[in-house]
Amino acid sequence: MLRKVRPHSREPPASSCCTPGVSNKRWGLLARFRGSSSFLLGSLSASDPGPPQLSTRHPRARFCVGRAWACSGDLWGGQSSGPAMSSQHMEFRKQQTLDNILTWQPPEVIQLYDSGGLSGYDYEGCPVWFDLVGKLDPKGLLLSASPQELIRKRIRVCEMLVQQCELQSQKLGRNIETMVLVFDLEGLSLKHLWKPAVEVYQQFFAILEANYPERLKNLIGIRAPKLFPVAFNLVKLFMSQETRKKIVILGGDWKQELQKFVSPDQLPVEFGGTMTDPDGNPKCLTKINYGGEVPKSYYLRNQVRTQYEHTATVGRDSFVQVKTEILFPGCVLRWQFASEGADIGFGVFLKTKKAEQKQAGEMTEVLPTQRYNAHLVPQDGSLSCDKPGIYVLHFDNTHSLRHSRKVSYTVEVLLPDKASEEKIQAPGPAGLGDTTATELSQLC
Repeated sequence: MLRKVRPHSREPPASSCCTPGVSNKRWGLLARFRGSSSFLLGSLSASDPGPPQLSTRHPRARFCVGRAWACSGDLWGGQSSGPAMSSQHMEFRKQQTLDNILTWQPPEVIQLYDSGGLSGYDYEGCPVWFDLVGKLDPKGLLLSASPQELIRKRIRVCEMLVQQCELQSQKLGRNIETMVLVFDLEGLSLKHLWKPAVEVYQQFFAILEANYPERLKNLIGIRAPKLFPVAFNLVKLFMSQETRKKIVILGGDWKQELQKFVSPDQLPVEFGGTMTDPDGNPKCLTKINYGGEVPKSYYLRNQVRTQYEHTATVGRDSFVQVKTEILFPGCVLRWQFASEGADIGFGVFLKTKKAEQKQAGEMTEVLPTQRYNAHLVPQDGSLSCDKPGIYVLHFDNTHSLRHSRKVSYTVEVLLPDKASEEKIQAPGPAGLGDTTATELSQLC
């Protein structure tokens, strides 16, 4: 079920940027941790009328807040507990040399074509970062830089935003501890569901959860296309439930709705605000990188190393069919394959009735069969399934009368997140409810 989110008012209360008081139950959990981490909490006195304010200014306090609510049984047992994750974060900072990461310069191709930028600050003074997902060329970036470099650049952004919080705290004289992320999803397409690219985003969100708890104020999605529910379902399992509650997807009137979170003078004209570059450019290119297609001159390789789940031998003058059932529209069929020795024919067909294997000519053609040099360059692709039925991946070797072909392949069905799918179809802003992978697997 979608959760309605109340936007922040334009005039924040005096204490709105400080961490609010916690419930009696949550305070009780934190008090049990007080003995070993007294610096996390304010004074605790028997005469106190209620739970005191909790400061998260110390890094370990955020792990305490971010993990305490989910604990059951042994409060701090296990590797996912607040103190354990705090220690792991300190080790992570050391391994990644985060104290010096702001002086690190990403490769030129990332600087030029990885989108994003700091737009300004929200009504309470929290930094606002725009991430233009739909403008990215994921394959071009991954053929021109390593996944580690792309992830490190995103970590660098996180550290820069943390620094902005500290600078804002000094400037405004109150604690600024959280950030607003605006994801522009216009242009999101099947190319963004390329498996290596999705894996980079999954790794990044896992790092974000493990090392920057309680830093996210809101993640706001704008201009979300019909494909967004599938994309969101691929990364949401790497987000905590607390993070998912902070996600807001704005509808058709997103420009007006966005102004409820961020003042127009902190938003480019392109996104419904009044801010422009000194030369009048409404996109504010001096603040935000809009990405774009990566020129092939930056490519360092012509393929990304892939591990396949299945192999098959396609006999001479023969074919092999791989069947996948789609129970409802909105799913995405994704594949990767490579052949050995020579090229292989490939196409996708649909048969609407469960039956024995059929010749390609007896089924509905979805993707025409053509020959691919998959022995030289591994192939990948995806298909948005508008109709339910049995989708057949057709590996064709009928053009060879003398030699068989060995094919390695992976086939996946990407499921839409039902809550976000409903949000795309409904007007007005709403948060994303929780739809479990188990529930979705029963649907598709």
